[in-house]
This record gives sequence, structure tokens and C-alpha cells, in this order.
Amino acid sequence: MKTTCKEKYPSVSTITQTEHIRIVKEIFSTVTKRYDFLNHFLSMRRDIAWRRFAVKKMHFLHTHRLLDVACGTADLALMAAARYPEINVTGIDFVQAMIDAGQKKINNKDLSVRIKLVRGDALSLPFNDNTFDVAGIAFGIRNIPDRISALEEMLRVIVPGGRIMVLEMTFSRNSILRKLYHTYLNRILPHLAKRFSMNAGAYYYLADSIMNFPAPDEFAQIMEEIGFEQVKKYRLTLGITYLHTGIKPGLPHPPGLQQLC
Repeated sequence: MKTTCKEKYPSVSTITQTEHIRIVKEIFSTVTKRYDFLNHFLSMRRDIAWRRFAVKKMHFLHTHRLLDVACGTADLALMAAARYPEINVTGIDFVQAMIDAGQKKINNKDLSVRIKLVRGDALSLPFNDNTFDVAGIAFGIRNIPDRISALEEMLRVIVPGGRIMVLEMTFSRNSILRKLYHTYLNRILPHLAKRFSMNAGAYYYLADSIMNFPAPDEFAQIMEEIGFEQVKKYRLTLGITYLHTGIKPGLPHPPGLQQLC
């Protein structure tokens, strides 16, 4: 696949959903080789702690299955599989390069029996209703322009009583932190990324997508309007990241009735 390197991408607030999807595919196809290193380096390894916090909040009581949406290189899937040895995990992403990188990590951990990665669309998940105990997405929902449809699909595929986990960075509402964070996202982070990435424009996109993501209260309201109950939000690292959780209404079906397509 031919890749493109850019200094900057247009703001997500000015482009169509189709253009947004094209840009996301291009970005994640060009940064794959350094993706994990840059995530850890540029977040000062806080991304590991944020995922660990999300995994601790998961509950597997019925199907013992986790769906990792926009799984990238499978960090969330691997962490969950390590913590819960009784579960099986399915990861889905629409960028093949990310899936390939994630599969190598899974093979290296000898977890290919328990973790399966598939290429697919978060807006049309190829799974039956009521298949998973938990559906999670880590730092991926802001890359999906039609967030409501993605959340509705995640609601559909979890069991009644099942849980959704949305881990995402956001722009601080504290005025002092906001200025510092703005400087880091728009000046320091892209400059550092240029030293390691063939597509430094990807990190200008990262900053822009964070600044244009809904505020935590607004996103929690979106989840409630879609139909999730007991919606909670957890503030992490001075509010630069939030974990949003919600429960699918209804009583769970007996285990064993849900099957993957």
C-alpha cells in the first residue's frame, strides 16, 4: 500500500465523515511501525495505566467474551486476556496493518487460541446480538465520525446486563491545564513525533481530534440517550483521559446461547 506523509491534516471540524474515514485509514496505515512506541513515549506511559484501569472495571459473568473495537495493535485485548484467563477476546479494526501488527504481538504471547483479530467496520459489527459480556474501545471512538452508530452497535452485541467501556482522551476544562495541554498537543507532541514518525501530521490530527471530542458530561449524555444505563465516568490523570462505562438494560440470557457469526 502506498503511504502518504503530511505536515498537517484538515481539522475534523471542517471535513465530511467520508473524508474523516479516509484520513484515519491513511494515518493508521503510515504510523504502524512506531505506533506502540510513540503512544507510550508521548503519553509518558500513562496509556498503559489507563488501559489497566479500564480492564479492572470489566466483568465477565455470562459469555466470558470481550469485544475490542478499533483494537489497533491489540494492547487492550492482550491486557484483558492476561488479567482474565477464563475469557476469549475478539478484536476488530478496519486497518489491516494494525491487525497484522497486533497479531504478531498475540503470537509472541502464545495467545492466538484466546484472542482473534478480524478486519471489519465498527458501524456494522459482524456478530450476533447478545454475544459479548463486555465491549471496549480504547482511544478509538474519536476516530469514528459516526460515534452514535458505533455505540449502538456495541450496545447490540453485548448481553443484557453487559458492559461497555469507552476509554478516550479529552481536552481539559481547567483553564490552566487547558493552556498547558494545548501547548503540549499542538507544539511539543508533533515536534517530538517528527523525530520518530514518517507521518508527523498524524500527531497534529491527534491533537485536533482530542480538542474536538465531546466534553465528558456531553459524551455521558450521548450514551444515556442511546440506551445505556448506570452510565459512569472516571476522571484519569487530571482529566486528560476519561473512562466511560454503561450497562445494557435487561436481564442476561443463560450462558451459551450467544454465538459468534
